[in-house]
Amino acid sequence: MALTEQGGSRPPATAGTTTWLTDVIGTGKSMLVRGDLVLAIGLVALIAMLILPMPAVLLDFLLAVSITVAVMVLMTVLFMEKPVDFSAYPTVLLITTMLRLALNLASTRLILTYGHEGTDAAGSVIEAFAGFIMGGDFIIGIIVFAILTIVNFKVITQGSSRIAEVAARFTLDAMPGKQMAIDADLSSGMIDETEARRRRRELEDEAGFYGSMDGASKFVKGDAMAGILITFINVIGGVLIGTLRHDMPFMEAADTFVRLTVGDGLVSQIPALVISISAGLLVSKSGTTEATDKLLLQQVGSRPTAYAVASGLLGAMALLPGLPMLPFLTLAGATGAAAYFLPRMQKQAEEAQEAETAQAEAATPAAPAAEEPIANALQIDMLRLELGYGLLQLINQPAPGTHRLTDQIRGLRRQIANEIGFIMPAVRIQDNLQLPPNTYIVRVKEIEAGRGDLRPNNLLVMDPRGEAMSLPGEQTTEPTFGLPAIWIEAQYREEALFRGYTVVDPATVITTHITEIIKENMPELLSYTETQKLLDEMGQEHQKLVADVIPGQITLGGLQRVLQSLLNERVSIRDLPTILEGVSEAAAATRNITHMTEHVRTRLARQISDSYANENGIIPIVTLSPQWEQAFAQTLVGDGEDKQLAMPPSQLQQFITQVRSTFEHQAMMGDTPVLLTSPGIRPYVRSIIERFRPSTPVMSQAEIHPKARIKTVAQV
Repeated sequence: MALTEQGGSRPPATAGTTTWLTDVIGTGKSMLVRGDLVLAIGLVALIAMLILPMPAVLLDFLLAVSITVAVMVLMTVLFMEKPVDFSAYPTVLLITTMLRLALNLASTRLILTYGHEGTDAAGSVIEAFAGFIMGGDFIIGIIVFAILTIVNFKVITQGSSRIAEVAARFTLDAMPGKQMAIDADLSSGMIDETEARRRRRELEDEAGFYGSMDGASKFVKGDAMAGILITFINVIGGVLIGTLRHDMPFMEAADTFVRLTVGDGLVSQIPALVISISAGLLVSKSGTTEATDKLLLQQVGSRPTAYAVASGLLGAMALLPGLPMLPFLTLAGATGAAAYFLPRMQKQAEEAQEAETAQAEAATPAAPAAEEPIANALQIDMLRLELGYGLLQLINQPAPGTHRLTDQIRGLRRQIANEIGFIMPAVRIQDNLQLPPNTYIVRVKEIEAGRGDLRPNNLLVMDPRGEAMSLPGEQTTEPTFGLPAIWIEAQYREEALFRGYTVVDPATVITTHITEIIKENMPELLSYTETQKLLDEMGQEHQKLVADVIPGQITLGGLQRVLQSLLNERVSIRDLPTILEGVSEAAAATRNITHMTEHVRTRLARQISDSYANENGIIPIVTLSPQWEQAFAQTLVGDGEDKQLAMPPSQLQQFITQVRSTFEHQAMMGDTPVLLTSPGIRPYVRSIIERFRPSTPVMSQAEIHPKARIKTVAQV
């Protein structure tokens, strides 16, 4: 502290100045922190540039800023790992477009006002482009400008617009399927509610981003068109003003104003071209919902590499002859400093965050041991086999001459995949002490679907002719089909086989029962996830077909319903490429799942016909009489694809009685015929038949392959 001559003290002479500087610096820091205020001031300045005249020196600096921003945006896009990291791009695109248009207007005002004074009328940057890049000849400049404009407008801009439009459409079309996938994962317990909300938010952000990019691409296209029109207007207006207002010779006016105008166009088209390239690079990438100022500060400012590349490029441009060195060197130094200090600032922020987190964890008392999540209790087994303790030996040590149950089930999964094209879910096997010792239960989604009683050390014998059996043993009923059977000891196996009986071990009984239960419940077991697995496991040569059909022509959920309808009638879905082709053909005319399924069945005519042919290669059929065909056709009510069957109950009962008697008579004769109908009424006839004879196949005339051999055995 300084002392006066009287021994008192006084403040330093610079205290007031220091206080003023502190206030100014504090205000500047506050404005930088308030990103929304900076953004608002910048937008107001852009609008002012459209109205107020601008000196040539300021125009030079802002043109350098325009080039800098374009390069930084391009570098930022290049170093983006995911589109969601730069979801503010549509806003950046709008701001940069407005900046270039404002600079175009300002340069136009200077060119038309002072162009007669010389080529430096619109500033040094435009003069440099008009001289250096044009090679001193305005015709060369016109050619260069035309090429840049064609490349920007016809190649990059139109391509980016088309990509954005297609991406937006397909993203919106795929949203229902993706939402259903999230719901399916949530229902199956694969994810929790928090993860489901996060995925839904990402999906919404992605759709919003692509929608914004579809519209933002029009900014680029409009900017290119505006550049062409502004250049044309400047040339015509400049020549007229030079010749009529300032009495310049025509060729001199043309040379001066065309040189300035084309130079101005080149200065505008180069950053426009750079921005168009960045739009094309980013147009296939997703978004967030944060505030615009935060997106700009965090996303653009979080890429030090982009600043470093931009700094190097600006430094090189400052050395080019004719370009003003000060603006480019200033911006190169600023971006270089940002590239140097940003990583350190980010590292310091991360270390501070880690220290704060560690301190908070240290201050938080240790939480008690977490219990098992209650969500685990919500998970269910698609297929489960429960065994009484007396049947556990079928897994561990089966009786001599019998098969291990686990090996049988493993082979069953491959068999079903080969026959039906359906990947059978894994069967969970567990013991159940509450069951009788020799009892087993098969559950589908935790619900009992079948049970049986076995003798683990015996063999089950059945007579395929249905006659009484005289072998010594325990009378029983076969659990799968309810046929009379006998449990015999292993020593009578050879005798039973000699008499022509069917002999199976206990593991085979369980496997057969599981097989029938799976076939009855295949539509329910074919979940959304399993459908996706079937598509993923198709060969690489079919992935283009999958991409064309899903989700453009049908959603994954819609395909799941088509496959479930086929499996409900035990039609193999192994030929999945043909099914997808049929769906693609049907989708052009209808969105009704039933109609799609019927068309797919016609595409599978060879397969369906072969599956119902007997050992002689002949399909025995029971035809539907013309009277019943007409009765079904007349009782369909509704318009278009919303038709429903409205047959009177008495008439419906009469039909059921006739079908039952006809097929029972054929069964007594040893035939298993197919009921044949016309294509229009087949699904409605099947909906009735499956209620009392679900195993009876119903085919339409369109599903009979031309080379199939048929034999009419009866008529209903």
